[in-house]
Amino acid sequence: MPNNYRIAKVSSLLKKELTLILQNDLENDLLRSNFINISKIDLTRDLQFCKIYVTSTAEKEIRKEIIENLNLAKNFIRHTLGKRIEMRRVPEITFKDDILLEKGSSVLKILEELKNKNQNQDSKVEENNVNS
Repeated sequence: MPNNYRIAKVSSLLKKELTLILQNDLENDLLRSNFINISKIDLTRDLQFCKIYVTSTAEKEIRKEIIENLNLAKNFIRHTLGKRIEMRRVPEITFKDDILLEKGSSVLKILEELKNKNQNQDSKVEENNVNS
């Protein structure tokens, strides 16, 4: 149980510092021109490896480029993290695209289509009742 608390604390600290690094320290125009949010951090129990899930409001192709650029800059980011936080060993980091927003919006779109379809069917039933 204490290990889970430690993982949660380290994840929170990493998220805070990574957000600052992404906002202030990276000199990449693609990253600066798009809204990027760290949605989730998966840290292994031994604190050796870290998957960072990133969301963005950009199109799918641009999000792919953003993830590629972040993974290219991961050594710089890890080095900067090492300067900012006091850890015996900064975990190896990997950036992943978090498609949760995309999935959520597609579900909302489907629900909206079903709602519209249902309303159209209800209006046809009312028309048939009026014409009868």
